[in-house]
Amino acid sequence: MHPIPGAPIIHFLLETVGIILALTYYANLRKSHHDPISTDHRLSLLIVATFGAVVGSRLLGGLESPRIFLTGGGQYGWLYYLQAKTIVGGLLGGLWAIEITKKLKGIRHRSGDVYTFPLILAMMIGRVGCLAMGVGEPTFGIPTNSFLGVDLGDGIPRHATAGYGIVFLGALWLVLRWIDGRFALRPGRLFMMFLSSYLGYRFLIGFIQPLELIAGLGAIQWACLLGLAWYVADEVVAIGDADRIAG
Repeated sequence: MHPIPGAPIIHFLLETVGIILALTYYANLRKSHHDPISTDHRLSLLIVATFGAVVGSRLLGGLESPRIFLTGGGQYGWLYYLQAKTIVGGLLGGLWAIEITKKLKGIRHRSGDVYTFPLILAMMIGRVGCLAMGVGEPTFGIPTNSFLGVDLGDGIPRHATAGYGIVFLGALWLVLRWIDGRFALRPGRLFMMFLSSYLGYRFLIGFIQPLELIAGLGAIQWACLLGLAWYVADEVVAIGDADRIAG
């Protein structure tokens, strides 16, 4: 597919619609499910999550091109730092901002489950906008001669990785819905499965994207490994706490 006319505007509108629908979905989930976290604390967490997501998204997005990042934005100047963004940085930045705030406020309850499906919804809608942008958005894949090759606007058949993302997120939605309805999950487990699955996916999909490499991997891939390592460490701590309580 070629970039459709007005793709940047369509991309922006889809991202905006995705955010609005996700917030509406989140509000409805809070009404229909008991939330052990107070409304005031939820508001605080949403504010810091937004701040962390913006900072994380711009920082990691800039680091996708280390050479440009370290030379003042290259030909783009300061606009490079303003325009560069990636959802992986947003997710991790928001996550860690929330975890720090919870520590400071003494909030011990897991807080992520209620965000899981609204986030997946927003991400799927946003990826449609990325797909419409073609090679105008740095989410496209490397050239391929396989049947999966799609012309994204430069006349070269490529992996349409934004489209792969839509399929993956849709499948993840269905799987998590099934798990959530069938099993009594520990608080926080649903969000952990969502984010760790997505980080694993983005790590693997990076091998068919034209990334600038740092020690053999792209910046996003390194961030995915860092996020997965954080979850492993967090799980080890949780198991240790459960053992101490049981003992």
